Amino acid sequence: MNLCILGVTGNIGVQTLDVVRKNSHFTVLSVTCHTNISKLREIIIEFKPSYVSIGRKQDMAELQKEFPDVEFGFGKTGLIKAATFPSKQEVLVVNALVGSVGLEPTIHAIQSGRNVALANKETLVVGGEIIRPLLRKHNVALIPIDSEHSAILQCIKGEDKAVENIIITASGGSFRNHSREDLMNVTVKEALNHPNWDMGAKITIDSATMMNKGFEVIEAHYLFDVDYDHIQTVLHPKSIVHSLVEFNDGSMLAHLGHPDMRVPIHFAINYPNRLSFKAKKLNLVEVGTLEFKELSMERYPLLKLAYEAGQKKGLAPCILNAANEAAVSLFLQNKIKFLEIETIVSHCLDTFDGNVEVKLEKLLETDNIVKQYVLGEHK
Repeated sequence: MNLCILGVTGNIGVQTLDVVRKNSHFTVLSVTCHTNISKLREIIIEFKPSYVSIGRKQDMAELQKEFPDVEFGFGKTGLIKAATFPSKQEVLVVNALVGSVGLEPTIHAIQSGRNVALANKETLVVGGEIIRPLLRKHNVALIPIDSEHSAILQCIKGEDKAVENIIITASGGSFRNHSREDLMNVTVKEALNHPNWDMGAKITIDSATMMNKGFEVIEAHYLFDVDYDHIQTVLHPKSIVHSLVEFNDGSMLAHLGHPDMRVPIHFAINYPNRLSFKAKKLNLVEVGTLEFKELSMERYPLLKLAYEAGQKKGLAPCILNAANEAAVSLFLQNKIKFLEIETIVSHCLDTFDGNVEVKLEKLLETDNIVKQYVLGEHK
């Protein structure tokens, strides 16, 4: 099996490579990287991909001199070529990109008849309305990498017609023990200190605001064809239960395991086969108790906004995501305070018209307009 790994130097990309090292039947065909050239250089030397795409043209020119046997590209065109790079063998695309930039490569991979192991939430948050028909048309699958959706997929096991409710668990993020008042002056460093998971900066902030969970709700709607009224969220601080499925007979199935993203990555890239993987075993006696609490939408207003945007459909989820991407970027640059992320997202949903027919060109245009609006307001 050949792998195209989009976002190879990011958190999920690096962990995917760790899984590949333990699975000799995988070959890395193509990879993409934005600006982490030193890490990319190490990856090229170890995994010898045939094609590499980079964010900036000047970095490409430098690497071409070092690796004359590798084909290079850059920018959006390079991302798409990496996702569709030709091969005589079966190819799986691992989309580990962060942000709406992940949408177009996913679409082109699907149109090329390739299954996609998906860690890029924005593909379905922004483009769910156009992705689902494409999957049916080209007879390919999206295999979720997120621990929550991987858990749901494994719990359902073909019993989708019997599903009553999906319950997605949330750790609560970096500030789960903070009051709203406590959040007024939290720092970027504090926000990036996630108690359970090792994730990239943007996703860690989304976890702290609970936008991450809102995105997962929208993803679950498209992945499993379940109405929003039947997708629930619950606070589970230990992150041992990754998600649950309630069936129409009142029974529930839950997926348990230690927080380790390599496990759902391993499951996704080997799907539908479940192969051996040396992960830390779960000792229920050591775990002791499993605590669950209400996930309050008053405490986490972005979760409520995500539900509302998902139910509205149209361009609302695109506006939600674009405003959040821009706001999180501003927070990471210390240009706004933590709670201003919520204010910006809410304002954009009220300002921009989302009641428009969803087409790729309109999604890309809206994504750019909303981001420029937010960033322009906070120069």
